[in-house]
Amino acid sequence: MDSPVRKSLGLSRQMRDTIAMEIADRVKRHQSTIARLKSAHAAMTTAGTPIVAPLVMLAQGDSWFDYPLDGNSLTLSDTDIIAQLLGMGTINPVIANISHYGEASTDEMSLPKQQRMIQLLQDPSNWLQGKPDAILFSAGGNDVVGDQFCIFLDSAASSTTGLDSQRFEEALGMVEASYRDLFEFRDRYAPGVPIFGHCYDFPLPTGVHPDCVGPWLKPSLDYAGWNAVQGTAICRQALVDFKALLTKLATDAANLFILVDTQGVLAPADWANELHPYPAGFKILAEKFVDALRVIFPGRI
Repeated sequence: MDSPVRKSLGLSRQMRDTIAMEIADRVKRHQSTIARLKSAHAAMTTAGTPIVAPLVMLAQGDSWFDYPLDGNSLTLSDTDIIAQLLGMGTINPVIANISHYGEASTDEMSLPKQQRMIQLLQDPSNWLQGKPDAILFSAGGNDVVGDQFCIFLDSAASSTTGLDSQRFEEALGMVEASYRDLFEFRDRYAPGVPIFGHCYDFPLPTGVHPDCVGPWLKPSLDYAGWNAVQGTAICRQALVDFKALLTKLATDAANLFILVDTQGVLAPADWANELHPYPAGFKILAEKFVDALRVIFPGRI
């Protein structure tokens, strides 16, 4: 009889295999789309018809790019920012999405994930012009939220601020390392391709969560002795600090990094749970990406 440890290891391997198969299926469908576009463009060139190609992009991220729920309920299709982007714009973009919910920035830039991106970037069947027009990146939230959120909190009995600035800054240091590694990775394997990232929005630590996962914030705040009003302010400050980090990275022109400002965009009614909006909220966030992309690629989206 298998021991509980063996069963757990088996389930972990099964989960990894399932994720890999899901992403491989996405890539296969993406390649089919690219093949159709190449065929159509060849026919248009032969006919002398002007071609305006859609943006072809690579997306790597967390649940804001890969959310397989409708609010807190099961659904047959994703509702995240990438899912919304695919149906937006004058010319709808084409996106190779290798994101997966629950991943921290260090997961997204781990060796296996970098190797996966290298394979995608070096395969010409994924791109119209040899490489993506842009890379979309969603990272940083899972480095902090969840059961580990309590690490970054001071006790309400001994503090008036809640967020321990030194410990949180050290956590952001790992996020910064991931972003900087992405910039170096891009320079090596997709030089000149701009990266678009975002800064999430101010969460509501209500404890609301889907049955399958969470909550991510309220348990730690309760544990540290902070009430709902104080907890909301603490979470807001954490996101302000996170945005400051990404703003610093975006101001360095060498990074070719465009920060899509998504803070202060969602209304309380747009949030389905502590960390994720309803589909309409994701669409509002996707519109911010469209605005940013149009600045860099006028007429392409």
